[in-house]
Amino acid sequence: MSNKTINTEQGHWLLAKMGKRVLRPGGKELTLKLINSLDITKEDKVVEFAPGMGYTASLLIERKPRSYTGIELNEEAAGLLQKKINNNGYCVVNTSAADTGLAGFSVDKVVGEAMLTMQPDHRKSEIIREAYRILRPKGLYGIHELGLTPESIDAGVKEEVQKSLAKAIKVNARPLTKSEWCTLLEKEGFKIKSVEENPMYLLKWKRMIADEGFFRTLKIGFNILTHPDAKRKILDMRNTFNRYEKQLTSFAIIAEKN
Repeated sequence: MSNKTINTEQGHWLLAKMGKRVLRPGGKELTLKLINSLDITKEDKVVEFAPGMGYTASLLIERKPRSYTGIELNEEAAGLLQKKINNNGYCVVNTSAADTGLAGFSVDKVVGEAMLTMQPDHRKSEIIREAYRILRPKGLYGIHELGLTPESIDAGVKEEVQKSLAKAIKVNARPLTKSEWCTLLEKEGFKIKSVEENPMYLLKWKRMIADEGFFRTLKIGFNILTHPDAKRKILDMRNTFNRYEKQLTSFAIIAEKN
């Protein structure tokens, strides 16, 4: 599959095409908690992994950091976002989060949302390792990812959820429990500073209104209704999320480089 153009078969890009801006499992509320916990200052050099269409990028840039670098693998998304943030010191690089090309010990904060979930476990570790490499000592890495609950979730149920999600959103999603996410970070040298949790209500109307506002939610609904193929795929996603509502959650984790 090419990473040059946006593949609207994949759930997150399809929702973006319908007008949805907040594409994070814990919603705008958890994204804001993540950013607030990072305590970004005007002296910080900030890197965001997989900024996509730039919703979180705009929130980060509002903090007026010393620099912002988006690391976006999709060439089309990288180009679109670069046009949006055309500013000295703020840029988007079309490359992999596992191999950013950035100097070691060169940034203060790294942010990644809803992107590690989409990777196999070994790739998750490669990306976390790269975040550790580019951060300065005591630098912070904030992630906002899809999670599984409870901690004692049955292995068979876990596999069923992962397979169903992959089928519905057309991405090989592999969410983890809170302890599994924390262990992945700790294995690469990070110390866990905080963990926040929010229900995974991405396609519930109440969450959509909270994330997008009432009128934009109406517009998204209209777009979905007037695009039959998109409607079928999005309803399948929604049904899958509802079926596994008790097993799905979301985590925002702040980890510090030792």
